[in-house]
Amino acid sequence: MSHILKEIIRYISIDCVIFGYERNVLEILLIKRARYPEKGRWALPGGFIKKGELIKDAVQRILSATTGISDDIYLEEVGIFDDIDRFPLWRVFTMAHFALISPENYHITTGIDTMDIRWFELSKLPHLPFDHKKIIGAALDKLRTRVRHRPIGFELLPKKFTLPQLQSFYEEIIGKKIDKRNFRKKISGMNLIKATNETKKNNKRRPAQLYRFDKANYDKLKKKGFNFEL
Repeated sequence: MSHILKEIIRYISIDCVIFGYERNVLEILLIKRARYPEKGRWALPGGFIKKGELIKDAVQRILSATTGISDDIYLEEVGIFDDIDRFPLWRVFTMAHFALISPENYHITTGIDTMDIRWFELSKLPHLPFDHKKIIGAALDKLRTRVRHRPIGFELLPKKFTLPQLQSFYEEIIGKKIDKRNFRKKISGMNLIKATNETKKNNKRRPAQLYRFDKANYDKLKKKGFNFEL
């Protein structure tokens, strides 16, 4: 175990669902465990909370130690998972969180207690230990709810993107097709994106306008909230 037992709270852990988005596909970052139980299995990054440590600090420390992700990222609590037999060695409650990152902006590395690390498409996840499949399902449900009522999700996009890319991104998250005209009308009305002076070349079609995320309006909408039913 990566932590000295006397330094941790043995009955409370953290598990993190890290969402990424590449090639128009929603992905999840998994680590291959280097220690028992379930050594050699793909699983969510996780660890125990240290005594005297705040939960947010524990999440950031665990992510940095297991994946190399140490920058300030979007984090949100998913909930507490307390199945009696979820951890085979002793009773452990886990406080699950989800994170949103753009894979191109982070250098992912194997860390403590980690044999390997890899992005997996959401639809092609391996068999997972403990209750990690259940945690991922709950995290995805929460993400889908959030993108309809808060301007989150842009953390998953590249810094510059086209409107078709943005629409494909939302369709991938919510799991259904969206009317093109209605989508663009709603996006335009929220003033969340700004056109750049650049275009993306496409061999089959005319160059597509590139946009960027408007951070100032994003911060305003985060406080205000909105209804973005699609």
